[in-house]
Amino acid sequence: MDLVPMEADASAEEKTYNKLLKKFWMASIFTLPIFLIAMSEMLTNNPLYDILEQKQWNWIQFVLSIPVVFYATWMFFERAYRSIKTWNLNMFTLIGIGAGVAWLFSVFGMLFPNIFPAQFKTESGAVHVYFEAATVILTLVLLGQLLEARAHSKTNSAVKELLKLAPNKAIKIVDGEEIEVSIDKILLNDILKVKPGDKIPVDGIITEGETTIDESMITGEPIPVNKAVDDNVSSGTINGNQSFLMKAEKVGSDTLLSQIIHMVNDASRSRAPIQNLADKVSGYFVPIVVLISLVTFAIWAIWGPEPVYVYAFVNAIAVLIIACPCALGLATPMSVMVGVGKGAQNGVLIKNAEALEKLDKVDTLIIDKTGTITEGKPTVETVGAFGDALNEKEVLQYIVSLNTNSEHPLAEATVKYGKEHHAELLKSNNFSAVTGKGVEATINNKKVALGNPKMMDYAKADLTIAMQEEAKAYQKQGKTVSYLSIDKAVVGYVVIGDKIKETSAKAIKVLQDKGIAVIMLTGDNHDTAQAVATALQLTGFKASMLPEDKMKVVEKLQAQGKVVAMAGDGINDAPALAKSDVGIAMGTGTDVAIESAMITLVKGDLHGIVKARNLSHAVMRNIKQNLFFALIYNTLGVPIAAGVLFPFFGILLSPMIAALAMSFSSVSVIANALRLRTIKV
Repeated sequence: MDLVPMEADASAEEKTYNKLLKKFWMASIFTLPIFLIAMSEMLTNNPLYDILEQKQWNWIQFVLSIPVVFYATWMFFERAYRSIKTWNLNMFTLIGIGAGVAWLFSVFGMLFPNIFPAQFKTESGAVHVYFEAATVILTLVLLGQLLEARAHSKTNSAVKELLKLAPNKAIKIVDGEEIEVSIDKILLNDILKVKPGDKIPVDGIITEGETTIDESMITGEPIPVNKAVDDNVSSGTINGNQSFLMKAEKVGSDTLLSQIIHMVNDASRSRAPIQNLADKVSGYFVPIVVLISLVTFAIWAIWGPEPVYVYAFVNAIAVLIIACPCALGLATPMSVMVGVGKGAQNGVLIKNAEALEKLDKVDTLIIDKTGTITEGKPTVETVGAFGDALNEKEVLQYIVSLNTNSEHPLAEATVKYGKEHHAELLKSNNFSAVTGKGVEATINNKKVALGNPKMMDYAKADLTIAMQEEAKAYQKQGKTVSYLSIDKAVVGYVVIGDKIKETSAKAIKVLQDKGIAVIMLTGDNHDTAQAVATALQLTGFKASMLPEDKMKVVEKLQAQGKVVAMAGDGINDAPALAKSDVGIAMGTGTDVAIESAMITLVKGDLHGIVKARNLSHAVMRNIKQNLFFALIYNTLGVPIAAGVLFPFFGILLSPMIAALAMSFSSVSVIANALRLRTIKV
């Protein structure tokens, strides 16, 4: 997949969503008056009958239903036909049969009212019609499809966010001159100039100069990496404050950024669609109802009164009508809608119903380290002094005074720490940064240097073995140690690390208690990863992981039958987030991670995963309860529709019972779904 300029045109997913939105509004506009006309029949003195007779209102309902059935929701009947043809029965089979039969029965009843038994007629002699049942079912299901399409329209947003990382232009050196060229004009072995703060256009190798580069999009680590001649650089990473020349070694679709985009795109497309609970129920419910309908027809045709075939046909159809639960189309979307709202109140943003269903089944959680378990930014952990020359407060004073002139993230961390501890600034002169080593300046007429062991050599300061041993204990935990020297004497040090968030340990313990294995994958080094994994008692960890490596671990676990959730915050996490069964992004992270994930935690706090898991469990339980409410009244009505009361009481299915069953199931579903607003996550 080549890096191409972002298209302004709407994506296919967005076009589908807009098309469904148009159909939904049309269906709603025509369904509402049908519903109001039908509900008015429950009034004792119906004012509509003062205007027109019931037969004429039935014709108005018929006319209004035509655009709903034959335009806005016709696709459901096509899906129902395909499902019956392939015998892959699902929710659309039930909706297609139920709504289709209800509509055809109503039309037949209007055209041929005289062939129906008296029990199927109202006082005015008109056959009771089901146009409102058919159109309400279809419109509600269309609403569910609309919500799902809205979620799918977001899937390619991650790729768009990744495309933003690639610069459109680059500076090419041709015969000693700088020429600005489009990124797609860069060829292998071209020499390019990268200025301070610019994004690196393609993968390559530095041929001249030194710099620091922010590679957090690949490694996830916040500390810039020192780069010199012959070091590799990657497209999309950000140059520090020095210019350099590089030779292009990978261009177009071969660059690392392009491969990350390709992985995210493939992973997003490969995710299997949600197997809705309603589909599973329908797979059993449809053949049972159809069988009962056929048995009803046979019994009435053999033992029923004259005209036997009229009674047989009408009662068989009545079974299909009463069995089609209006609330089934509402059961899942209603719970999801309330659950998503509840999640938002608790800082858990959920993209779609699939995320809620799958999160309840997750048995393995993969987490990134930087920005997910840890704060994601360098912070000073301790300041120490060697010998009696200076105390810790004075060491901090020199470090802050020196670093005030530096733009390096580590320097910013020490300055922030100094402000918090009210360190007084000393005047510094002749400041200079030594790439890959540290910084130096003159303070109080003394030569002061701060940096790694190479910087101490550069400053001709004697770093003893005892001093290095003291620092090693911190370095084994993955911390960065910088030494301070004054006039060639090493007098102190500062330890900088990435602090574990206060809530991480508690959240991981809760998840492990729920039977979820927690594995950490990080781009950081082995020592740092091991220190964090040990501190948090993780199930396992892997260090020095590239974006592709993380995605491969997800695929491997899925191949073992695991249901995998991935939590991360960086561009390097995007392919794994998209590939996992449930991607969880930290709201404090990058836009790419957020777009690749199905769930976003606003606070960027692992405790949000505990909340999301609890919410998922509550919503799935609620959906199952809703399916029960959606089916129970209609199921109880099936024997009456089949005519079991006729031999004893002369009673056939009353249209009011059918209407009441549908109303009860819908009210029960809505009331039960609203209970989710009161749960504690």
